[in-house]
Amino acid sequence: MTSSPQPPHEPHPNHDRGLEFDLSTLMSRRSLGMFLGAGTAAALAACTPGASPESATSTAGTAGTAAATAGPTAAASTPTASPTLTRAIAECGVEIPEETAGPYPGDGSNGPNVLAASGVVRQDITTSFGTSGTRADGVPLTVTLTLLDNANGCTPLAGAAVYAWHCDKDGKYSMYDAGLRNENYLRGVQEADANGQVTFRTVFPGAYSGRWPHIHFEVFESMDNATAAGQVLAVSQIALTDAACKDVYASAGYEASARNFPRTTLKSDNVFRDDGGIHQLATMAGSVSGGYTAGLNVTV
Repeated sequence: MTSSPQPPHEPHPNHDRGLEFDLSTLMSRRSLGMFLGAGTAAALAACTPGASPESATSTAGTAGTAAATAGPTAAASTPTASPTLTRAIAECGVEIPEETAGPYPGDGSNGPNVLAASGVVRQDITTSFGTSGTRADGVPLTVTLTLLDNANGCTPLAGAAVYAWHCDKDGKYSMYDAGLRNENYLRGVQEADANGQVTFRTVFPGAYSGRWPHIHFEVFESMDNATAAGQVLAVSQIALTDAACKDVYASAGYEASARNFPRTTLKSDNVFRDDGGIHQLATMAGSVSGGYTAGLNVTV
Protein backbone atom coordinates (compact mmCIF):
# COMPACT_ATOMS: atom_id res chain seq x y z
CA MET A 1 0.00 0.00 0.00
CA THR A 2 1.39 3.40 -0.86
CA SER A 3 1.73 6.48 1.30
CA SER A 4 -1.08 9.01 1.52
CA PRO A 5 -2.21 9.82 -2.06
CA GLN A 6 -1.68 13.26 -3.50
CA PRO A 7 -4.53 15.56 -4.63
CA PRO A 8 -5.62 15.02 -8.27
CA HIS A 9 -3.62 18.01 -9.51
CA GLU A 10 -0.38 16.65 -8.09
CA PRO A 11 1.63 13.73 -9.49
CA HIS A 12 1.40 10.46 -7.63
CA PRO A 13 4.76 10.19 -5.79
CA ASN A 14 5.71 6.74 -7.09
CA HIS A 15 3.55 6.50 -10.17
CA ASP A 16 4.98 5.07 -13.40
CA ARG A 17 8.64 5.52 -12.58
CA GLY A 18 9.65 2.81 -15.02
CA LEU A 19 10.43 -0.88 -15.20
CA GLU A 20 13.44 -0.56 -12.91
CA PHE A 21 11.26 0.81 -10.13
CA ASP A 22 8.62 -1.88 -10.66
CA LEU A 23 11.18 -4.69 -10.63
CA SER A 24 12.58 -3.52 -7.31
CA THR A 25 9.30 -2.83 -5.55
CA LEU A 26 6.42 -4.72 -7.11
CA MET A 27 7.66 -8.31 -7.30
CA SER A 28 5.82 -9.79 -4.31
CA ARG A 29 3.76 -12.01 -6.68
CA ARG A 30 5.85 -12.44 -9.81
CA SER A 31 9.47 -13.53 -9.65
CA LEU A 32 12.01 -11.43 -11.52
CA GLY A 33 12.74 -14.28 -13.91
CA MET A 34 9.08 -14.72 -14.85
CA PHE A 35 8.63 -11.01 -15.47
CA LEU A 36 11.71 -10.63 -17.65
CA GLY A 37 11.04 -13.85 -19.52
CA ALA A 38 7.58 -12.62 -20.50
CA GLY A 39 8.59 -9.12 -21.49
CA THR A 40 12.18 -9.02 -22.77
CA ALA A 41 11.35 -8.74 -26.47
CA ALA A 42 8.77 -6.01 -25.87
CA ALA A 43 11.13 -4.12 -23.58
CA LEU A 44 13.77 -4.13 -26.32
CA ALA A 45 11.19 -2.81 -28.76
CA ALA A 46 10.49 0.06 -26.38
CA CYS A 47 14.17 1.06 -26.51
CA THR A 48 14.25 1.30 -30.31
CA PRO A 49 14.18 4.90 -31.54
CA GLY A 50 10.73 5.71 -32.94
CA ALA A 51 9.36 8.12 -35.46
CA SER A 52 8.58 11.77 -34.83
CA PRO A 53 5.47 12.77 -32.81
CA GLU A 54 3.84 13.95 -36.03
CA SER A 55 4.27 10.58 -37.73
CA ALA A 56 3.29 8.74 -34.56
CA THR A 57 -0.35 9.69 -34.91
CA SER A 58 -0.41 8.66 -38.54
CA THR A 59 1.42 5.36 -38.11
CA ALA A 60 -0.32 4.26 -34.95
CA GLY A 61 -3.64 5.43 -36.31
CA THR A 62 -3.32 3.27 -39.41
CA ALA A 63 -2.27 0.22 -37.45
CA GLY A 64 -5.01 0.69 -34.91
CA THR A 65 -7.95 1.21 -37.26
CA ALA A 66 -8.94 -2.44 -37.10
CA ALA A 67 -9.32 -2.36 -33.34
CA ALA A 68 -11.26 0.88 -33.37
CA THR A 69 -13.71 -0.17 -36.05
CA ALA A 70 -14.20 -3.84 -35.17
CA GLY A 71 -15.82 -2.94 -31.84
CA PRO A 72 -17.51 -5.28 -29.38
CA THR A 73 -19.62 -7.09 -31.98
CA ALA A 74 -16.90 -9.46 -33.23
CA ALA A 75 -18.32 -12.96 -32.85
CA ALA A 76 -16.26 -15.21 -30.61
CA SER A 77 -17.62 -18.29 -32.38
CA THR A 78 -16.66 -17.12 -35.88
CA PRO A 79 -12.94 -17.40 -36.68
CA THR A 80 -13.26 -15.68 -40.07
CA ALA A 81 -11.23 -12.47 -40.01
CA SER A 82 -12.89 -9.23 -41.02
CA PRO A 83 -11.17 -6.99 -43.63
CA THR A 84 -10.04 -4.64 -40.87
CA LEU A 85 -8.53 -7.48 -38.86
CA THR A 86 -6.80 -8.82 -41.98
CA ARG A 87 -5.23 -5.41 -42.47
CA ALA A 88 -4.14 -5.32 -38.83
CA ILE A 89 -2.35 -8.64 -39.29
CA ALA A 90 -0.70 -7.41 -42.50
CA GLU A 91 0.62 -4.32 -40.73
CA CYS A 92 1.70 -6.22 -37.63
CA GLY A 93 5.30 -6.88 -36.64
CA VAL A 94 6.43 -4.57 -33.83
CA GLU A 95 5.75 -5.92 -30.36
CA ILE A 96 3.98 -3.64 -27.91
CA PRO A 97 6.55 -1.79 -25.78
CA GLU A 98 6.86 -3.13 -22.25
CA GLU A 99 5.93 -0.46 -19.71
CA THR A 100 5.53 0.02 -16.00
CA ALA A 101 2.36 -1.18 -14.31
CA GLY A 102 2.72 1.69 -11.84
CA PRO A 103 2.18 1.34 -8.09
CA TYR A 104 -1.60 0.92 -8.34
CA PRO A 105 -2.09 -2.25 -10.43
CA GLY A 106 -4.52 -4.01 -8.09
CA ASP A 107 -3.21 -7.37 -9.33
CA GLY A 108 -1.63 -8.53 -6.09
CA SER A 109 1.86 -7.36 -6.99
CA ASN A 110 1.50 -4.28 -4.79
CA GLY A 111 -1.17 -4.80 -2.17
CA PRO A 112 -4.77 -5.62 -3.12
CA ASN A 113 -5.65 -8.19 -5.77
CA VAL A 114 -8.85 -7.59 -7.73
CA LEU A 115 -8.04 -10.49 -10.08
CA ALA A 116 -9.01 -12.99 -7.40
CA ALA A 117 -12.41 -11.37 -6.87
CA SER A 118 -15.63 -12.80 -8.27
CA GLY A 119 -17.04 -10.29 -10.75
CA VAL A 120 -13.80 -8.97 -12.21
CA VAL A 121 -14.50 -10.64 -15.58
CA ARG A 122 -16.71 -8.04 -17.23
CA GLN A 123 -16.96 -5.75 -20.21
CA ASP A 124 -18.46 -2.73 -18.44
CA ILE A 125 -15.92 -1.53 -15.86
CA THR A 126 -17.59 1.76 -14.96
CA THR A 127 -18.97 0.47 -11.64
CA SER A 128 -17.54 -1.20 -8.57
CA PHE A 129 -18.62 -4.77 -7.88
CA GLY A 130 -18.88 -6.86 -4.74
CA THR A 131 -19.76 -4.78 -1.70
CA SER A 132 -20.12 -1.51 -3.62
CA GLY A 133 -22.00 -0.44 -6.71
CA THR A 134 -20.47 3.03 -7.03
CA ARG A 135 -20.31 4.25 -10.62
CA ALA A 136 -17.43 6.33 -11.96
CA ASP A 137 -18.65 9.46 -13.75
CA GLY A 138 -17.20 10.73 -17.00
CA VAL A 139 -17.46 10.87 -20.77
CA PRO A 140 -18.18 7.33 -22.09
CA LEU A 141 -15.24 5.53 -23.68
CA THR A 142 -15.21 2.13 -25.42
CA VAL A 143 -11.76 0.55 -25.72
CA THR A 144 -11.02 -2.35 -28.08
CA LEU A 145 -7.65 -4.12 -28.14
CA THR A 146 -6.71 -6.57 -30.92
CA LEU A 147 -4.16 -9.11 -29.63
CA LEU A 148 -1.78 -10.51 -32.23
CA ASP A 149 0.71 -13.36 -31.82
CA ASN A 150 4.06 -12.21 -33.22
CA ALA A 151 5.63 -15.67 -32.97
CA ASN A 152 2.97 -17.12 -35.27
CA GLY A 153 2.75 -14.64 -38.10
CA CYS A 154 0.64 -12.13 -36.18
CA THR A 155 -2.40 -14.38 -36.06
CA PRO A 156 -5.15 -13.36 -33.61
CA LEU A 157 -4.31 -14.38 -30.06
CA ALA A 158 -7.68 -16.00 -29.39
CA GLY A 159 -8.29 -17.14 -25.81
CA ALA A 160 -5.78 -14.77 -24.27
CA ALA A 161 -7.01 -12.43 -21.55
CA VAL A 162 -6.52 -8.74 -20.79
CA TYR A 163 -6.73 -6.98 -17.44
CA ALA A 164 -7.26 -3.22 -17.93
CA TRP A 165 -7.33 -0.42 -15.37
CA HIS A 166 -7.01 3.36 -15.23
CA CYS A 167 -7.66 6.41 -13.07
CA ASP A 168 -11.01 8.18 -12.80
CA LYS A 169 -11.81 11.64 -14.14
CA ASP A 170 -10.11 13.17 -11.10
CA GLY A 171 -6.89 11.25 -11.65
CA LYS A 172 -7.48 8.87 -8.73
CA TYR A 173 -7.20 5.08 -8.62
CA SER A 174 -9.74 2.78 -7.02
CA MET A 175 -8.40 0.39 -4.37
CA TYR A 176 -5.58 2.79 -3.46
CA ASP A 177 -6.44 6.49 -3.22
CA ALA A 178 -8.01 7.98 -0.11
CA GLY A 179 -11.76 7.43 -0.09
CA LEU A 180 -11.53 4.82 -2.87
CA ARG A 181 -9.89 1.89 -1.10
CA ASN A 182 -13.20 0.03 -0.90
CA GLU A 183 -13.97 0.69 -4.57
CA ASN A 184 -12.80 -1.37 -7.56
CA TYR A 185 -14.30 0.48 -10.50
CA LEU A 186 -12.36 1.08 -13.73
CA ARG A 187 -10.79 -2.39 -13.45
CA GLY A 188 -11.79 -5.52 -15.33
CA VAL A 189 -10.79 -8.62 -17.28
CA GLN A 190 -11.92 -9.80 -20.71
CA GLU A 191 -11.12 -12.90 -22.77
CA ALA A 192 -10.06 -12.40 -26.38
CA ASP A 193 -12.52 -13.72 -28.96
CA ALA A 194 -11.66 -15.66 -32.14
CA ASN A 195 -10.41 -12.42 -33.69
CA GLY A 196 -8.12 -11.77 -30.73
CA GLN A 197 -10.24 -8.84 -29.58
CA VAL A 198 -11.31 -7.61 -26.17
CA THR A 199 -13.59 -4.65 -25.51
CA PHE A 200 -14.12 -2.59 -22.36
CA ARG A 201 -16.80 0.03 -21.73
CA THR A 202 -15.48 2.66 -19.38
CA VAL A 203 -15.14 6.44 -18.92
CA PHE A 204 -12.48 8.79 -20.22
CA PRO A 205 -9.66 8.96 -17.66
CA GLY A 206 -8.46 12.25 -16.26
CA ALA A 207 -5.05 13.89 -16.59
CA TYR A 208 -2.84 14.36 -13.58
CA SER A 209 0.46 16.21 -13.37
CA GLY A 210 3.44 14.32 -14.75
CA ARG A 211 1.61 11.85 -17.01
CA TRP A 212 0.01 11.85 -20.43
CA PRO A 213 -3.56 10.41 -20.25
CA HIS A 214 -3.31 6.64 -20.46
CA ILE A 215 -4.85 3.24 -19.72
CA HIS A 216 -2.85 0.38 -18.20
CA PHE A 217 -3.23 -3.22 -19.32
CA GLU A 218 -1.71 -6.66 -18.79
CA VAL A 219 -1.98 -9.53 -21.27
CA PHE A 220 -2.25 -13.10 -19.96
CA GLU A 221 -2.00 -16.35 -21.88
CA SER A 222 -5.48 -17.42 -20.77
CA MET A 223 -8.43 -16.42 -18.63
CA ASP A 224 -7.37 -18.95 -16.00
CA ASN A 225 -3.97 -17.30 -15.82
CA ALA A 226 -5.52 -13.86 -15.48
CA THR A 227 -7.94 -14.70 -12.70
CA ALA A 228 -5.21 -16.58 -10.85
CA ALA A 229 -2.91 -13.55 -11.19
CA GLY A 230 -0.49 -15.76 -13.08
CA GLN A 231 2.45 -15.00 -15.34
CA VAL A 232 2.00 -11.99 -17.59
CA LEU A 233 2.81 -12.03 -21.32
CA ALA A 234 2.99 -8.25 -21.64
CA VAL A 235 2.47 -5.11 -19.56
CA SER A 236 1.88 -1.86 -21.39
CA GLN A 237 -0.19 1.31 -21.63
CA ILE A 238 -2.53 2.92 -24.15
CA ALA A 239 -1.90 6.60 -24.94
CA LEU A 240 -5.02 8.65 -25.69
CA THR A 241 -4.95 11.21 -28.50
CA ASP A 242 -4.34 14.93 -28.07
CA ALA A 243 -7.51 15.93 -29.92
CA ALA A 244 -9.80 13.69 -27.86
CA CYS A 245 -8.21 14.80 -24.60
CA LYS A 246 -8.61 18.48 -25.43
CA ASP A 247 -12.30 18.01 -26.26
CA VAL A 248 -13.08 15.93 -23.18
CA TYR A 249 -11.14 18.10 -20.76
CA ALA A 250 -13.04 21.17 -21.94
CA SER A 251 -16.26 19.56 -20.68
CA ALA A 252 -17.87 19.78 -17.24
CA GLY A 253 -16.34 17.53 -14.58
CA TYR A 254 -12.83 17.53 -16.03
CA GLU A 255 -11.72 20.93 -14.74
CA ALA A 256 -8.65 19.53 -12.94
CA SER A 257 -7.64 17.66 -16.10
CA ALA A 258 -7.97 20.84 -18.16
CA ARG A 259 -5.36 22.43 -15.87
CA ASN A 260 -3.04 19.42 -15.77
CA PHE A 261 -3.13 18.27 -19.39
CA PRO A 262 -1.07 21.12 -20.94
CA ARG A 263 1.80 20.44 -18.53
CA THR A 264 2.85 17.13 -20.12
CA THR A 265 3.46 16.10 -23.73
CA LEU A 266 4.02 12.66 -25.24
CA LYS A 267 7.68 13.59 -25.58
CA SER A 268 8.03 14.68 -21.95
CA ASP A 269 5.91 11.88 -20.45
CA ASN A 270 8.16 9.54 -18.46
CA VAL A 271 6.63 6.43 -20.07
CA PHE A 272 5.95 7.41 -23.69
CA ARG A 273 8.84 9.81 -24.21
CA ASP A 274 11.31 7.25 -25.61
CA ASP A 275 9.38 7.04 -28.90
CA GLY A 276 6.50 9.48 -28.48
CA GLY A 277 4.08 6.62 -27.89
CA ILE A 278 4.11 5.69 -31.59
CA HIS A 279 3.19 2.04 -30.93
CA GLN A 280 0.75 2.79 -28.11
CA LEU A 281 -1.23 5.73 -29.46
CA ALA A 282 -4.83 4.65 -29.90
CA THR A 283 -6.99 5.36 -32.91
CA MET A 284 -9.89 7.41 -31.54
CA ALA A 285 -13.21 8.75 -32.77
CA GLY A 286 -16.31 10.24 -31.22
CA SER A 287 -17.52 13.26 -29.30
CA VAL A 288 -18.18 14.42 -25.76
CA SER A 289 -21.91 14.12 -26.26
CA GLY A 290 -21.86 10.70 -27.93
CA GLY A 291 -18.83 9.16 -26.25
CA TYR A 292 -15.52 8.01 -27.70
CA THR A 293 -14.04 4.81 -29.11
CA ALA A 294 -10.36 3.87 -28.84
CA GLY A 295 -8.62 1.02 -30.61
CA LEU A 296 -5.11 -0.39 -30.52
CA ASN A 297 -3.34 -3.40 -32.02
CA VAL A 298 -1.31 -5.21 -29.35
CA THR A 299 1.37 -7.50 -30.75
CA VAL A 300 2.91 -9.85 -28.18
